[in-house]
Amino acid sequence: MNRTSLEKRSRRQMNNNGMLLLITIALFIVMYVAGCLVYSDKGFDHFQTFINILINNSGLICVACGMTAVMLTGGIDISVGALIAMDCMFLAVGIETRGVPAPYLMAEVLLIGVVFGFVQGFCVGYLDIQPFIVTMAGMFFARGMTAMISTQQVTIKSSEFFVGLANLKIWMPFEIGAYMNNKGKLMVPYLRLPVIIALVVLIAVFLLLRYTKFGRSLYAVGGNQQSAALMGLDVKKTRLKAYMLSSFLCSIGGICYCLNTMAGTTTQATGLEMDAISSAVIGGTLLTGGVGNVFGSFFGVLINGTISSLVKTNGKLMSSWANVVSAMLLCFFIVLQAVFAKLKERSKR
Repeated sequence: MNRTSLEKRSRRQMNNNGMLLLITIALFIVMYVAGCLVYSDKGFDHFQTFINILINNSGLICVACGMTAVMLTGGIDISVGALIAMDCMFLAVGIETRGVPAPYLMAEVLLIGVVFGFVQGFCVGYLDIQPFIVTMAGMFFARGMTAMISTQQVTIKSSEFFVGLANLKIWMPFEIGAYMNNKGKLMVPYLRLPVIIALVVLIAVFLLLRYTKFGRSLYAVGGNQQSAALMGLDVKKTRLKAYMLSSFLCSIGGICYCLNTMAGTTTQATGLEMDAISSAVIGGTLLTGGVGNVFGSFFGVLINGTISSLVKTNGKLMSSWANVVSAMLLCFFIVLQAVFAKLKERSKR
């Protein structure tokens, strides 16, 4: 097999989840429109409500993009939540206790992500250790390091630069989505910086996966590692880079997460790895690898965010209902993936 056949095969794999992606998008639209109709009296139909979903999940969007890249190779990364907690604590303690300028700390956080991903990727790619075991060790390490940095909650207050970034409002042009509140005041929707960062990451990763050799290699390795090796691909190096990319994007997500919370705690981002995995699966990324799309993962994040927002808007439901509904959707999409896989096998016969 030559590189031309590799490109054709990887492009077919990139397009294989088209139906799953359409189902995900349709589900989000139906769910959000239903919420607007049912809770219009509580302001759910305001454009700012949708933007708030993006703001609250900006860090998760970055993490889900990295998780998608790893899952495309047939791997998994359950260390992302712990890495975000370590990043936030590192930033909080560095700014408040040690007085280190925030820009330097943010650059160090990105470097930590690259090194963290390199170690995990080397163990998975070159030592051929199971990804779940490697990333579980990474999860314990990051959680332990978070507690070693500080066991107390540290709130960021002293850095004018970091606080300024967190409080920055980017108003919608031409008053798009503006509405009058109960007091007759015009409310213009606004974005926060983490949303801009998350959307830039989303577009950049989409282009990376779609139009670069590395992106096509991820699909090929996830589709069949032996075939990818016969095509001349360096499977070990590709898997290494996938985990480096995941941890790097996770560190970007950690900065976004810290800009939203303005604090570092040992329990921060607990369970976020499951949110990232479920968002990717709901978005059409196969657990076995080879098929997926970051825009699908993005809509998976929006679905989970909408569920949480609906539960909060209702005001009478326990917050755990969001987890229950998300779990049901995850099971539904896993079964749906299995059904599509069976139909695909039958069509080949």
